[in-house]
Amino acid sequence: MVQISDGVEVSVSEDTGAKPVVSVPDAEAPKELFTYDVVEGSGVEAKAGDAVSVQYAGFNWSNGKEFDASWNRGAQPFEVSPLGSAPVIQGWNDGLIGSQVGDRRLIVIPSELGYGAQGAGGVIGPNETLVFVVDVVSINGQS
Repeated sequence: MVQISDGVEVSVSEDTGAKPVVSVPDAEAPKELFTYDVVEGSGVEAKAGDAVSVQYAGFNWSNGKEFDASWNRGAQPFEVSPLGSAPVIQGWNDGLIGSQVGDRRLIVIPSELGYGAQGAGGVIGPNETLVFVVDVVSINGQS
């Protein structure tokens, strides 16, 4: 269990060889970006400008339902590049800074760093807080 705030915990499985299992509480979502390494990797830390390859699963805070996962597409890593200004939601650009190869990082992303009031693709509602579990596979091609 990862404590997000007073009395609010998210459960995340630790096996980086398998798709993450996540349990989101029925509680108020955090208002700030939250990151926590459920499993700690090693080596150089990702910084702005790096290419970071990851496996991920994303969940809605409001109902705990998965809306996307690289694991569902043959576990092909997804590249975030250049980190800091990659064409992904800002919560990923900010939340992956400092990660290391081998990390299983929990990233809880408030709406304004995610999809905001418009939501996305009919699976992410307006003003939804997002929960991502991201496994860092490589940084700049180094695993």
